Amino acid sequence: MNTSVDSTPAFIEAVYKKMDANIATVKKRLGRALTYGEKILYGHLDNAAEAELEAGKSYVKTRPDRIALQDATAQMAVLQFMLAEKDEAAVPVTVHCDHLIRAHKGAESDLQTANVENKEVYDFLASASQRYGFGCWLPGAGIIHQVVIEQYGFPGLMMLGTDSHTPHAGGLGAFASGVGGADAVDVMVGLPWEVLHPKFVGVHLTGELQGWAAPKDVILKVLGMLTCSGGTNRVFEYFGPGAESISCTGKATICNMGAELGATTSTFPYDAHMKSFLGACGRADAAEMADKYAHLLRADDEVLANPENYFDEVIEIDLSTLEPYLVGPHSPDRASTVADMAQYVKDGDHPANITYALIGSCTNSSYEDMGRIAVMAEQIKEKGAKPRIPILITPGSEQVRATIERDGQLAKLEAIGATVLANACGPCIGQWNREGIEEGFLNSIVTSYNRNFPKRNDGNSGTSGFIASPETCLAYAMTGSFTENPFTTEYTAADGSSFTLTPPGKVAEVPEGGLVRDDKGFLAPIADNSSVTVQVAPESERLALLTPFSAWDGKDFKGLRLLLKAKGKCTTDHISPAGPWLRFRGHLNNISDNMFSGAVNAFTGEPGTAKNQLSGETQGYNEIARAYAEAGESWIAVGDANYGEGSSREHAAMSPRHMGGKAVITRSFARIHETNLKKQGVLPMTFADPADYDLVQEADRIDLVGIEKIAPGSVITGMFHHEDGSVSEIALNHSLNAEQIGWFKAGSALNFMRG
Repeated sequence: MNTSVDSTPAFIEAVYKKMDANIATVKKRLGRALTYGEKILYGHLDNAAEAELEAGKSYVKTRPDRIALQDATAQMAVLQFMLAEKDEAAVPVTVHCDHLIRAHKGAESDLQTANVENKEVYDFLASASQRYGFGCWLPGAGIIHQVVIEQYGFPGLMMLGTDSHTPHAGGLGAFASGVGGADAVDVMVGLPWEVLHPKFVGVHLTGELQGWAAPKDVILKVLGMLTCSGGTNRVFEYFGPGAESISCTGKATICNMGAELGATTSTFPYDAHMKSFLGACGRADAAEMADKYAHLLRADDEVLANPENYFDEVIEIDLSTLEPYLVGPHSPDRASTVADMAQYVKDGDHPANITYALIGSCTNSSYEDMGRIAVMAEQIKEKGAKPRIPILITPGSEQVRATIERDGQLAKLEAIGATVLANACGPCIGQWNREGIEEGFLNSIVTSYNRNFPKRNDGNSGTSGFIASPETCLAYAMTGSFTENPFTTEYTAADGSSFTLTPPGKVAEVPEGGLVRDDKGFLAPIADNSSVTVQVAPESERLALLTPFSAWDGKDFKGLRLLLKAKGKCTTDHISPAGPWLRFRGHLNNISDNMFSGAVNAFTGEPGTAKNQLSGETQGYNEIARAYAEAGESWIAVGDANYGEGSSREHAAMSPRHMGGKAVITRSFARIHETNLKKQGVLPMTFADPADYDLVQEADRIDLVGIEKIAPGSVITGMFHHEDGSVSEIALNHSLNAEQIGWFKAGSALNFMRG
């Protein structure tokens, strides 16, 4: 399907008409009012008349309106789509080249380097886009999530993106969910998106942000309250007078980091801020259509009057009393207020020295964000003062960058020494060529990003990442240390006088003259694409065509090796790290050399290595897996709680499958990763008794009994044969429904679809 730059009014109205009809059907069935999130979910049901609608238990099939792919994950998604042998996608698809640009010297230089280093990947994505009718946003055009809300987002949209921060579009009233590439490919080939019916959490916002508090602080507070697993299989729906006081892009910041809760998505109802944003993007016609169907784009009155009767949980936050927060290090749910930060760092023995302030990324790179820190920069410049540490700034899109250049904010930031990076993810995902430090150097950085796992930003194990609002990051650039509160510290001006920073107050949410249009960053689909050849060099080390995984042989798994027993947090960054490995995202065999390289061995406490039970040697997990495969043996991995949290990268599921993994057993899974494992034919299971995790021993041989009769809700028995001859019999649960069992039997969801 050819994709225009904008979602046209006709396209949007077709979505609204389908929603209207589906919602009427569901309301008649349920006999009750609906929340806004429910309206979008039910409005996109594949079969509203018959779908089972029990939150937390039913699987629902939906019809998303569009797909967005970022370049790192797009490679594998496109390669899988090619296996389906289709000529075009069933829904509009866009590819965004934003992840592979390394931050080093500055925007222009870094972009030139990226175009040389990643030429074959960009050529592959561009040629595949032309061949299959996808829109392609070229390197430098911007970060996927900011481009999506500027160009495609609209209230009521349901979309999927192969990036965990796809919920960013919830700031524009969308139901946008991050998924693995296999889920996206399902929709691209015309199948529905199947997802566990989420529960709905209402976040009731009252009051209005004051002083230094920013939209970022809303989600940081929620993370501190609920933790990184508090949103699993839940949708967060913000409402109330406080919600109406926050800008569209401020809402997007909050929804973006809902991914850190593990949430299916987060969203806000349509309001005047969204209308204003659409107008600034040159899309007033989309706002007019939203006005016409406004009854679909908010919760029903009964819900707003008695939210506790409709939401699984209601959280109350008074914005008027909200303080600025930071979260970290090493996890985005370890929260402290700025006021308590000095003591927090001391008590936790975290590095107090701050070496960098990094502002931007998909989370906080809007026109309003840049405007607020520009006001602060102007104060600093007028006093003749200087930040104590380097500041790196990433605009969210070329439209934002060009607009802040036109309107003067960019000059104010550069006047205090800030370096403006390319319109790309950069250090947020480890694409940072940080110079001048040795491995293990203990330091802290403050970022307005969304994740702060160890080594994520700069690859250095000694760096502690703390996440905060752009304003808080810039304020800490003035102290260079957590020992001082940057909002109350007295700084020395050039004339010797003292001053404190003043909150920037209200700034323009959107530019009065609208965003500067980016007419160069988009490669549009072509009318006649039949002669286009997708470019993949046979000898490439970065790209390789896929062959289907083999089908299940119909037998229980016997004599499996234990490859990994992971201790503590094991995110997709631990399972399949990014950074320098991004270059292999299109080559499954090569990227599998990073498999589990960050996972902590429960038996040794060391990351990335274990004992090869065949040779007795200590080796990397990838080496051991290849040795087992060569010997004709398969293996399982065992994980702790919330296994697979973090980025949506399906390589964390594909690499284990490619390397001989048959099953993963954990105390609990993060939503996206569990689905990714199912899609690739790996059997994900949880300990019926989480304490049984402790029974797993290093030299175990494992039988998984009951797979031959696997059915929804069945229990698999794990027979863990220990080295001393004893056996632990462990009950294992799985969450596969009937169709997902079909995926497993076929060897993958894509095999099932093709069959």
